[in-house]
Order: sequence, then structure tokens, then C-alpha cells
Amino acid sequence: MNSIDLFVKNWGSKQSMTPIDSSDISELESKLNAILPDSYKYLISTYGLLHTPNVLTKICDLGVEISEVQDFLSLEDVFSLSELYEMSGMPKGHILFASDCKGNMFCFKLTDCESKQADIPVWFFDHDSRAVKKVSDTFSEWLQEFNEL
Repeated sequence: MNSIDLFVKNWGSKQSMTPIDSSDISELESKLNAILPDSYKYLISTYGLLHTPNVLTKICDLGVEISEVQDFLSLEDVFSLSELYEMSGMPKGHILFASDCKGNMFCFKLTDCESKQADIPVWFFDHDSRAVKKVSDTFSEWLQEFNEL
């Protein structure tokens, strides 16, 4: 989980983060009827919800073409926003977990969460085009892209 630990060290804001209890994560999985990847569960159960405002600044400074992550969603928002975004035009079958500063979302495909997996691809939902595209083969690799900035 080195890329996750390094991501938190490099990008996590200095505000206090509270790790999320595994029973709360299990409850969310039950509501979603899905099994979230171990890598994501490691991040939120070890560190909590991250706010990463400096990612945008660094991306702008470097002029790189990468969609920045700003906030990891609360478990309540993971469930409610996944439903709300589907009702407002996002293709069905995605679990939102983080946002950028423009209302776009990072998500997992529900079909990838049908069985226990260490890591799964990350997808990006662009709310303007209502399109979902794969941005990384795994959650850990996605975080590593930010570590390499």
C-alpha cells in the first residue's frame, strides 16, 4: 500500500482525519450490494476522508493533463450521490468515491465490485459530457500518478 501511504503524506491536508470503522464500511457495502476494493478500504480505514486541495495547484503549475482529485466522499455521500448522479444522467452501474473541484466524480464500476478484489480500475465521470472513461487500471496506480507529479 506504499502508493496510498505516500499519497496521504504528499497530498493530504493538515486537517485532522478520522479513520472510518470497518463496520461502517461493511454497512455501506451491504447498502450498495458491492464489495469495495481492499486498496480503497485501506485508505479510508487507515486515514479517513482526504481533502487534497494542493493537487489542483500542482497540476496547474505543471500544466499536466490529469483530472485532479480534491475530496474523498463520506460513506453517506458515496451511497446517496451514486444514486443522485445516475438520476441526473450518469450511466448506471458506478460507485462514486471522490470528486474534483468542478463536480466531476471518480468512481468504481459496480461490476468490478461483485467479488472481493485487492484493487480495481478507477473511472472518471465528466458531468458536462455525461461520459465515463477509465483513468487508471487500479486505485493504487491512480494515486501513484499524483505521487509522481
